[in-house]
Amino acid sequence: MEAPLLYEIGITLIPGIGDVNGKKLIQWCGSAEEVFKSSVKTLRAIPGIGQAAVNNILNQKVLKRAEEELRFIETHHIKALFFQDEDYPQRLLNCYDHPLILYYRGNANLNHQRMVAFVGTRRATDYGRARCREMIEGLQEKEVLVVSGLAYGIDGCAHRRSVELNITTVGVLGHGLDRLYPAPHRKLAEEMLANGGLVTEFMSKTKPDRENFPKRNRIVAGMVDAVIIVESDRKGGALITAELANSYNRDVFAVPGRLTDRLSTGCNFLIKSNKAALLQSADDIGYLMGWDDNRTTANQQTALFVEMSDEEKVIYDLLRQAGTLGIDKLVIQSGMNPSHVAAALLNLEFNALVQSLPGKQYRVE
Repeated sequence: MEAPLLYEIGITLIPGIGDVNGKKLIQWCGSAEEVFKSSVKTLRAIPGIGQAAVNNILNQKVLKRAEEELRFIETHHIKALFFQDEDYPQRLLNCYDHPLILYYRGNANLNHQRMVAFVGTRRATDYGRARCREMIEGLQEKEVLVVSGLAYGIDGCAHRRSVELNITTVGVLGHGLDRLYPAPHRKLAEEMLANGGLVTEFMSKTKPDRENFPKRNRIVAGMVDAVIIVESDRKGGALITAELANSYNRDVFAVPGRLTDRLSTGCNFLIKSNKAALLQSADDIGYLMGWDDNRTTANQQTALFVEMSDEEKVIYDLLRQAGTLGIDKLVIQSGMNPSHVAAALLNLEFNALVQSLPGKQYRVE
């Protein structure tokens, strides 16, 4: 087998080479195939690639396992999405540690215009499930794609309500597509394939081991516009996903709960520490994400009648083009002094042209 996909799968199997170094190899050599066909001299010249990795590439034993995986995905009609493919989730490309390849079953567009993730505790209470269903129902008219991890609790609730309302929903798995975990969600997963799908970075024969789920969480956080936390303890996967989403400059929302409820401590903490916006209804999501068309038009018209300084115009234009930016990136991209950027942002906020978001992020109102 000499298909490019053989080598694209193979590069993910090289011991000692992860997602970041894998992309470095491809960039240096020109393609995944050329990585395996390059000389020892070329490979040794690549910064950060040690002799052990060079030996593993030259050995090429991984290509045998890649051949096996290629036969598996062809037999089961699985799509392999390499990070250079157009169908690969483009939002993930903004995350430095995005997977080199994803395995996908389904019919959803992973580059849907509006995508949100729902995450939360596996031990969801009646309160958490009710809030989750309410949010999903409120998003029905906003034409979103709902992403979650197909776990027990909030994940399963989000997928189930999406299926019931015919909202496109995609589950991100922590194992290969030759199995389904947890097993009781198999029927739900099959229903999701009709209007959505299942995606994973893990090859067949990969078990749902504990260490896989934090890796799964980074895909959930990276492939969407916003992450919604519904019920979470102070520690756990939902909080990890929220931290990842903030690091990727994604919008994060959290549903608050009573101070005495343990499974609301995580959400309340995120809100208190300005790492998530307080979420009361799906309308809050539409408003804060700028998905209400009349709001966007009105604010653009308002901007025409507000006198802005040259510095404020620079900041406003950067935010209008990028959508959301952190203050550090605004300083870098504008070339302005941090204090001048802060002052410009403050004035723009006073004029209701710019909105401050959790994590020192800003967007045009």
